[in-house]
Amino acid sequence: MNPRLARIALFPVKSLDAYEPELARVTAAGPLEGDRRYAIVDGEGEYVNGKRTAAVHRLLANYDDPDRLGLSEHDGDRIREFSLEDDREELAGRLSEHFGYPVEVVRDEAGMPDDTDFSGPTVISTATIEAVASWFDLAPENVRRRFRANLEIEDVPAFWEDRLFSDHGRVVDFEVGSVRLSGVNPCQRCVVPSRDPDTGEELADFRERFVEKREETLPEWTHSDRFDHPFRLMVNTRVSEAGEIEVGDPVEILDERAE
Repeated sequence: MNPRLARIALFPVKSLDAYEPELARVTAAGPLEGDRRYAIVDGEGEYVNGKRTAAVHRLLANYDDPDRLGLSEHDGDRIREFSLEDDREELAGRLSEHFGYPVEVVRDEAGMPDDTDFSGPTVISTATIEAVASWFDLAPENVRRRFRANLEIEDVPAFWEDRLFSDHGRVVDFEVGSVRLSGVNPCQRCVVPSRDPDTGEELADFRERFVEKREETLPEWTHSDRFDHPFRLMVNTRVSEAGEIEVGDPVEILDERAE
C-alpha cells in the first residue's frame, strides 16, 4: 500500500461544480485556497445550496481557472462565461432567473466551508467512491460529484479514510506531502448525495440502502464514538501546518493524540 493524493477538488462557488487543479495551497485557516470563496445567497443572506433546493443541481459549472465561471443549464444551452471578480452582478441576475427569486453572489477571501468547526479539506479514498458506486450501480464520477470531497486518496482500501479519526477528544495527524492535517470527524451526510448531480432527481431509498451497505462493509478500524450512526462518509479535518499540495504527493498517517 502506497497512499498518495489522486485528486484535488476545490469549489470556487459554494454548491456548484468543482475545479480540479494539479496543485493547490492549503491555508492556515483551513480551506484550500479559493475553495468556496464565493456563495449564492438570498435576500436574507442565507445560502442557496443543494440542501435547500434541487435547482442547484440543474446548473453546470466549469472553469478555465477558479475565477472564471462557465455556466450552463443541464437541460439547455450554455448561459455564458463570467468573471467571478468583475461580473458578479450579472451572474446574480442570471441566477435569480434560474432560481425564481432574487439572489446575490458574495465573496469571502477566507472561504465559506460547510463545517466551520472542522474547516480543513475533506478527505475520501478512490476505493470508497468505487465501493459506494457499486451499491447503487452508478459511475464513480457520479458518486464523486454527489459527495464532493476536496482530497481523494488512491492505492488504499475502501474506507481507509476512516483511519483518520478517533474518539471524541482525540485527533489523528497525517501528512499530504509537506502539509500536516488532523483528521477529526466522520462527515455526517445530508440530502445532497441522494440527488443526481445533473438533474436533482432523488434516488429512491438512497439513505436506507446506504446505511445497510455501510453497516455490512464497516471496517474494524471505523469503530469510534464519533461514528454514532452509519450515514457518515469522508473525513473532516483541521490544518496543523499549511502549504502546497500536488496530485501524486505521498500520504502518511502519523500519530493519534489528544486534541
